[in-house]
Amino acid sequence: MAKLHAYLNFDGNCEEAFTFYEKVFQTKNPGYMRYGDIPTDPQMPAIPDEAKNKICHTAISINGESMLMGADVVPAFGQQYVQGNNTYVMLMCDNAEEAKTLHTALSANAKVVEMPLGETFFAELYSSFQDQFGICWMVYFGGSKDEDCESKG
Repeated sequence: MAKLHAYLNFDGNCEEAFTFYEKVFQTKNPGYMRYGDIPTDPQMPAIPDEAKNKICHTAISINGESMLMGADVVPAFGQQYVQGNNTYVMLMCDNAEEAKTLHTALSANAKVVEMPLGETFFAELYSSFQDQFGICWMVYFGGSKDEDCESKG
């Protein structure tokens, strides 16, 4: 069954927030992926210089099962930080079929589809959207890409 995690978006202060959350939850952040670390993709807009040091992704373990994850929002990617869309429910799925099933069910009548379910540089399947009730979701199945990240350690 998919694990449920919280994903928080920030307006440029993600690293500061996660330094604070490390202290609150008495845990260690394994690191930050910055926008400047993202591989170049001709289908994506270029990363502006002022965004390259911003946080693309970070995560801390809360209790071994739950994670708090986050990123800075970058307007060049069509993202806008708005109080209200800064919190996502993230489902980390055990397999591709579960990801497809949950995505199909949750995204029915979606108000906004930010990223359709598909392969990315970081996951075999990933999607983000706002459901028909205004709740923001991320569906994730890393598959072999999780294994690649673990082997690079």
